[in-house]
Amino acid sequence: MNYFDFHHHKKYIREGIYNLDIEQIPPDFSYSIGIHPKDIDIHDIKGQFEWMESMMFKNCIAIGECGLDSFVPIDQKIQEEVFLKQIELSNEVKKPLIIHCVRKFYEVISFRRKANQAMIIHGFNKKESIAHDLLKNNFYLSFGKAVLYNLSLQNTLKITPLNRIFLETDNEDFEIATLYEKVADIKGISLEVLNEHILENLENIGHG
Repeated sequence: MNYFDFHHHKKYIREGIYNLDIEQIPPDFSYSIGIHPKDIDIHDIKGQFEWMESMMFKNCIAIGECGLDSFVPIDQKIQEEVFLKQIELSNEVKKPLIIHCVRKFYEVISFRRKANQAMIIHGFNKKESIAHDLLKNNFYLSFGKAVLYNLSLQNTLKITPLNRIFLETDNEDFEIATLYEKVADIKGISLEVLNEHILENLENIGHG
């Protein structure tokens, strides 16, 4: 069985969404493109958006990763402006958003009403109350390696509906199949059923 890796940084994985880093050349399979908070060039934001738009070939299926990060030295107001521009671009090209968020979840939630497309929090590993608030605001949650060992996160996964879940390796070195097996076990369902839900979720966000 092939397992979809929702967010990864490995060019040898074709079954998933490859995260295109700034100024990279797109691969010939599905990828996302965005301006990560840490990559914002305050002297050439316009040029970065021009690069983004010029690289949106047919295999570009999502905008991101983009979002807000309280640890990045870029001014928060600038981060929010760049995030909003990417939300507007997502609305224009009708592609979902892959969100990077560090200690800015309620700020990210406040941007939800500006987005017409699906918003997916990648690498979600926070407490259940944050998950609940995100789900209440129609976010999807993409879980990564932390689910394999973090008991609190496993409990959060239990309360996350199957129609709101994605799974990813991000930049970690492990097999996505291992994560699918663990999540199927936590959810008490077969791998086939889990896989069906993930593929259905992909269709629902506009990729399938």
